Amino acid sequence: MLRSSLQLPRAIALVLVAVVSLAIGPSAIADQGTSNSANPHWVASWATSPAAYFVYAAPVAQNQSLEFSPTKSAVANIQPDLAFPFPNSKTTGATAVDQTIRSIVKPDLWDNNMRVRFSNVFGNQPLTLNATTVGLQEYAGNLVQGTVTPVTFGGAKTITIPAGQEVWSDGVRLSWVDRTDNPLLQGRNLAISYSIQGDSGHMTHHSGANMTSFITAAGSGDHTQDLDGFAYEYTTTSWFFLTAVDVMAPADTVVVCVFGDSITDGTHTTLNTNDRWANVLSRRLHDAYGNKVSVVNEAIGGNRVIDPVVDNATAGPAAVDRLDRDVLGLSGLTHVIWLEGINDLGAGYGQAATATPVFEDPVIHTPENIIAGYQNVVARLHSNKIKVYGGTIISALGMNNPEQGWDLNQFPDFLASADNGPVIDGHRQQINQYIRTSGLFDGVVDFDKATTDPTTGNMRAAYLPNSQFTQLPWDYLHPNHAGYNAMGLAIDLAPFAPGLQSH
Repeated sequence: MLRSSLQLPRAIALVLVAVVSLAIGPSAIADQGTSNSANPHWVASWATSPAAYFVYAAPVAQNQSLEFSPTKSAVANIQPDLAFPFPNSKTTGATAVDQTIRSIVKPDLWDNNMRVRFSNVFGNQPLTLNATTVGLQEYAGNLVQGTVTPVTFGGAKTITIPAGQEVWSDGVRLSWVDRTDNPLLQGRNLAISYSIQGDSGHMTHHSGANMTSFITAAGSGDHTQDLDGFAYEYTTTSWFFLTAVDVMAPADTVVVCVFGDSITDGTHTTLNTNDRWANVLSRRLHDAYGNKVSVVNEAIGGNRVIDPVVDNATAGPAAVDRLDRDVLGLSGLTHVIWLEGINDLGAGYGQAATATPVFEDPVIHTPENIIAGYQNVVARLHSNKIKVYGGTIISALGMNNPEQGWDLNQFPDFLASADNGPVIDGHRQQINQYIRTSGLFDGVVDFDKATTDPTTGNMRAAYLPNSQFTQLPWDYLHPNHAGYNAMGLAIDLAPFAPGLQSH
């Protein structure tokens, strides 16, 4: 039974403190809490990176021949037409108006003391939430009876978040979490429901959630207490405003952040099954060390190590720009596994890679400057006593991705013989050699070795067929379920054993 038999309340200190301003300007307000465990503190149990404010894009037209259709290089995420839940998207701009969002997330650790963080960092006006609850997802938009728990902010039901800022809730006591190792909770999803009062303005979001969440109709008001999902008429595969869930855990808990681009974010994973390589790693770590470890994901599809990036792109700010907020802002962080760089390489060319490459910016997009980006980020993490493990970049031979500048239609020779040519792949291998041998990182995770066929230089054939988009051509970059599983199994668990981290 999920309901706790404990009746004694625990003291929760509700002290709001300002967090150091970040490079892009947001500040955060944090609440401090207590727990029955020895020397407890807040640790990240789930997180995602806010990438941009939502801009409506109509879905790709249906019933087109795949051979000549834009779907040939498909949108990477299954996203419903969000003009229905956000009907002003096509006119005045995409905003939420007097409606409720029920975001579905999977905590990596459970505790009966939890808090959540909301972000308005890409907002253009104050965002007001007039009610928030957390509860255990039953299925779809439905919640388990007896688990719906109100969330407060400084003791109040309503919170207004200024544009450019983030806010933590108070610690909330979950009476239905009887113990952290309850097997009936492991792997279950948490539903965070929040009612938006008035017009939200620009909606800070993470586009590629690979998880279905639920939205009520515009003007429908507060449905945060609903057990049934009837009012949640619409779905989305993005997370809006919500960026983190913390729990109270012992001081020696290991918190591992996986950081990077779409290959870590989970593009082409199976929708709603949590089968990213980070999820495989999480399962292995919990099997080995129980509840002494938490794995959270701060990757963004399309993200790059260094600038320039397109303004308000769903790929988000570059890693060097978002590190403070997205990674160092995590509670209890001890380790980072970082896999990134393929988007920097792909964006650096203006013509076929089989010919002489033309860089958009030869200063920025050389391997040497990508490596300088690595050095910048690792130095900042090390200065905060965070251990960093470098992931080698996996093969992208055969990739066709116009959004990153590799466009078969524009440059017919670009993917000649299903090969992106020796230039990009040579630079990828140059960077991988640096990751393996430079000593910059505390350790190396050889994702390249785990996924590449040494006889072809491409991704192993078994990892190429799409798990999510079975009718679309393979993109030769994002692994399928089997490939992500292989990546998660390639990681040595020993460096993440509790008790090894320094503070």
